[in-house]
Amino acid sequence: MITPRQGSLAFAATALLFLIYPLLRPYVDESTLDGLRSFGTWSWIAAHLAAVLGFILLPLGLLALNASRTAFLLTWLGVGLTLPYYGAEVFGLHAIGEQTLTSGTTALSGMVDQIRYNPAAATMFLLGLLLIAAGTITTAVDVWHTATSPKWSAIPFAAGFALFIPQFFTPAPFRIAHGVLIAAGCAWLAVELRRSTATPRAPHAGTRPAAQSSPQRPGPLAPAPE
Repeated sequence: MITPRQGSLAFAATALLFLIYPLLRPYVDESTLDGLRSFGTWSWIAAHLAAVLGFILLPLGLLALNASRTAFLLTWLGVGLTLPYYGAEVFGLHAIGEQTLTSGTTALSGMVDQIRYNPAAATMFLLGLLLIAAGTITTAVDVWHTATSPKWSAIPFAAGFALFIPQFFTPAPFRIAHGVLIAAGCAWLAVELRRSTATPRAPHAGTRPAAQSSPQRPGPLAPAPE
């Protein structure tokens, strides 16, 4: 079992990693020689590995948050489908970048699209990010109906992952802003989990005390009274 304290650390680390990802990633026209060379830099590797680690930690945070089984499974499956594509981005394109640094030509430029737009790889990647979006939106709905966390506390989190696909088609400032949005959303949930280990949050106004029943697991997503 992941405790709220451990989940808070997972969300905090996820926030940092998804902020590092767009900040470190090189933004150069990838059809040019300089763009191909950027694949061979340490910042390309570091940025994409930060995203990989952020995706890995994401389901752990949901476990501590006591999100519904549906939210966890959608996110977990989505992460599994997304990570192979990031592996190609990290290591496949990096190998192209290193060869370009050695040769000083754009001879391998055609391989970039072959790696990125391989039908199986692109389909898995798209489906994975859609499942993650569905899982995080389901988490936001779960939080909205809980009596122990602010209703809006998971909205930035869900919005960030729902916008993951569109942000790929925007310029660098928007991609960095998207990283800030995800970081803020994960950080807010980290704070809520940390707070839940200190003192229980009072129920939202208008809720009735829950009947005594089997004990709930700790965390801010204990169900709201009906």
